Amino acid sequence: MLAVAQPTCFLIADISGYTGYLADVELDHAQDILADLIGAVVTALRPDFRLAKLEGDAAFTYMIGETIDGSMLLDTIERCYFGFRRRRRDVRQATACDCNACVRIPDLDLKFVVHHGAAILQKVAGRQELLGSDVIVAHRLLKNDVVETLGIAAYALISQPCVDVTDIDPAALGMREHTETYDRIGDVKAWAHDLGRRWEEEEARGRVFVTPEESILIVSVPTDVPPQVAWEFLTKPGQRMSWQPWVTEVEIKGAPGGRRGLGSANHCMHGKDAVIEEILDWRPYDYVTDRTILDTPGGPVKVLHTIELEPTTTGTTIHLRFAAPRTKREKGLMEHIGPAYGAALRSGIPSLIAQLDAELAAREVDRGPEPELKAPRPDGPLAGIKPLLTVG
Repeated sequence: MLAVAQPTCFLIADISGYTGYLADVELDHAQDILADLIGAVVTALRPDFRLAKLEGDAAFTYMIGETIDGSMLLDTIERCYFGFRRRRRDVRQATACDCNACVRIPDLDLKFVVHHGAAILQKVAGRQELLGSDVIVAHRLLKNDVVETLGIAAYALISQPCVDVTDIDPAALGMREHTETYDRIGDVKAWAHDLGRRWEEEEARGRVFVTPEESILIVSVPTDVPPQVAWEFLTKPGQRMSWQPWVTEVEIKGAPGGRRGLGSANHCMHGKDAVIEEILDWRPYDYVTDRTILDTPGGPVKVLHTIELEPTTTGTTIHLRFAAPRTKREKGLMEHIGPAYGAALRSGIPSLIAQLDAELAAREVDRGPEPELKAPRPDGPLAGIKPLLTVG
């Protein structure tokens, strides 16, 4: 529990259109659908964001920290939104119920507001509550005219104070500047990130993925951490040196607006030599694929490389896969250096596992209980539909 005010990132995920949706639908079915969708949203935001309170059709979450990794923040928001859209689609297609509540599931959408400031967590009337003026600002941001002014229905509205503690350039990322004015608060500058556009781009984008059958080298690592924690540790450039001691520095180039992902490249320095990893596919927290360019005595070798995060009942299995090169020369070189490179990777695995365990343990310190999520009724309209994830 926070004894004093702590720097905090507040994120509210709000299911938009729910009030109008309730006007003429079956309430019991609507509540089951809301419980399912809210559960999917909260699960997608964990463990980075903790649930502070369920507020009807919204989830109020928070994360402690003076600074925020902007790439991870956008990855988390977009993955949550993409999961919501897929879940909404899957539930509508899977349910045989033809009531208004089930038929009108596509009327529901999702928006986010994100703010950074200070808060105190203390017990109020026997319940833990986040208190502070910035908590009020975050909730005021839910009442905005983004739809009317910018014409964006599904969005993440990120306040300027939050942007200020990240390393991203919102304008370079295509976000649109927006200002809201509130009584006793004044002007709050923010940036609107169009999630509907990002969903369309995600659906249209092709996949680049190395399967086990295509691999010339596979290293699999079972861990006890959730995919989100593994993803952060494996994709943040500063972490690489801690478990791959032969890597002396990692520099990211070509990242638009400072955001890691598709189109950027990792330059992994090995002393004066560099291994370049050109990101070809970026799917938090499922997998990332790059084109790894190795400088060898026989010339550069280009190898497709996928890191897949496979959820398990106890955590995540990390699969590192390298595809066989296409040319005869590159294939011969890879067959020569592959065993040594695989041995080097495996030598760093104990350190990787230990650091992942330590990272998870650090996040669990003083977490305290979170509000329980309500599951849909077992005999309701979603009966027989496989849960997206465990939400308890």
